[in-house]
Amino acid sequence: MISEIQNIKQRFEIIGNHFGLNRALEKALRVAPTDITVLVTGESGVGKESFPKIIHQLSHRKHNKFIAVNCGAIPEGTIDSELFGHEKGAFTGALKTTLGKFEQANKGTLFLDEIGDMPFGVQTKLLRVLENSIISKVGSNKEIKLDVRIICATHKNLEFLVENNSFREDLLFRLNVFPISVPSLSNRSEDIPDLLDHFLTI
Repeated sequence: MISEIQNIKQRFEIIGNHFGLNRALEKALRVAPTDITVLVTGESGVGKESFPKIIHQLSHRKHNKFIAVNCGAIPEGTIDSELFGHEKGAFTGALKTTLGKFEQANKGTLFLDEIGDMPFGVQTKLLRVLENSIISKVGSNKEIKLDVRIICATHKNLEFLVENNSFREDLLFRLNVFPISVPSLSNRSEDIPDLLDHFLTI
């Protein structure tokens, strides 16, 4: 396992030997061959976005698409259409039928970054996908069956959001099947020299 972790670090340019970082990579290696939903947590800037890529590349889905979506960067009014697609004429400006990110990622992996920023109403639709692997485009009642692995990441405390009624508890239960926690840089003091050498040479 140690040699596998080192190979992954080289392949994905991950710097450091902190125990927590190695533990997170070990968990990514173990879960990659499965289709289990993964939730990656950690502070901003710790490299959470590398873990979904690692999991996808080591999975049986690696030859299919890896689609990444930043839930915090999409306006609330368009995130439905962005994720699930829309039919022609579904709303003003919908000039043609469009595939959403879920359909684009069919047979592959969909990475939902900053899941804590997802609007509450869209969370309900995501829960349905996790439960039934079914979506419906905006403006359509037709159900579309999909085969998509979902990996999420957040720097927010989702349990705190649940307590404040801004994140669905049942959705958190569905997402948190296999948690991976990436340690903060402040806890990885032994990795700082290697990180400095890396950034000074690029």
